[in-house]
Amino acid sequence: MKSAASPMFIRSSAGRVIKLKDRNTAMLKQELILRNPLRYLGFEREDVLAPGEFGAVLAHAGVGKTALLVQLALNGMLRSRNILHVSLIDPVQKVNLWYGELFHHLADRYEAPQIKRLWDSILPHRFIMTFRVDSFSVPKLDERLNDLTEQGIFKPDMMIIDGLHCNASLRPAMEALKTLAVKNGLPVWFTVHTHRHEQPEDDGLPASFSPLVDLFDLVLELRTEHADIHITPLKGALTGAPAAADLLLDPSTMLIKDRA
Repeated sequence: MKSAASPMFIRSSAGRVIKLKDRNTAMLKQELILRNPLRYLGFEREDVLAPGEFGAVLAHAGVGKTALLVQLALNGMLRSRNILHVSLIDPVQKVNLWYGELFHHLADRYEAPQIKRLWDSILPHRFIMTFRVDSFSVPKLDERLNDLTEQGIFKPDMMIIDGLHCNASLRPAMEALKTLAVKNGLPVWFTVHTHRHEQPEDDGLPASFSPLVDLFDLVLELRTEHADIHITPLKGALTGAPAAADLLLDPSTMLIKDRA
């Protein structure tokens, strides 16, 4: 057995012996946590949304809605928050691929063994649940969520719903989802598909989404300009937050760019 004097170990200020590889993994985790993708909007609270609150990312097809929410999920997982990802558009394998690719882009400056150890350590904090769009309902989601929690399989701290088409006809379901979120103490993020032919209203929101906007506490829009993808807060941004032009997604990695 190696002694505490071994270069593979260090002694903490509290007298505990810590493996160097564990320390390195913890340092990597902390550095990635500090790269919270929405910190540039001025939010001091790590989760951005409080329990029971709704957030939305609006964009045309293929612009990066899912990528942005996966980054938020990864940040939560790094902080040991349990993330329930509900996909209505992609199978489990494709959602898992999103997470893996974005995580490796985020951590690409580090050594492969470190990245693998950290990835393995945060995976238990994510659960992927899939539905077909035509078979999705709030009672079904509630039933499956209860099964997970009551059997001790997974208790989420945040939920993502990817692929729900939000319009006025969906209001009863959205109100039921709000009740579910409040009951379970869950902040919920949604991707919202918008149409290119839709003209925005005076507040910048698409007409199809406006009948539901009162249910949402934070609304972000992704829009393409030339080769850039801009992130624009439409509702819930803090006073004094940076200009929207400062917030960009890198089309090559789909990560939020660090400002110079």
